[in-house]
Amino acid sequence: QVQLVESGGGLVQAGGSLRLSCAASGRTFSSWSMGWFRQAPGKEREFVSVIESNGVSTYYADSVKGRFTISRDNAKNTLYLQMNSLKPEDTAVYYCGVALFYPATHPSNYNYWGQGTQVTVSS
Repeated sequence: QVQLVESGGGLVQAGGSLRLSCAASGRTFSSWSMGWFRQAPGKEREFVSVIESNGVSTYYADSVKGRFTISRDNAKNTLYLQMNSLKPEDTAVYYCGVALFYPATHPSNYNYWGQGTQVTVSS
């Protein structure tokens, strides 16, 4: 059984920063590629970033490239998303997921999801 628990969301002003965490259960975390998605009200779940199992290779959506950084600590079974220069359009519920392959960018290529954490960016 795989469980993912996101944390670190909140309310921040435009231009601010937040760091999201995703704690994973399971002894094979280090073998999984992991990704972040987000979903705003009335919109489809949108790809944000994905990281390969060894943490070396990463891939970003154009909308967050240069502002967000994905990373992982395999010793702690934890995935991170550092978000800088936040904009109101970044407001959404952010989800982490286990990817079936790297670099998976569609939600259908993820087989486990967390419950999500709300990020709200005020203007």
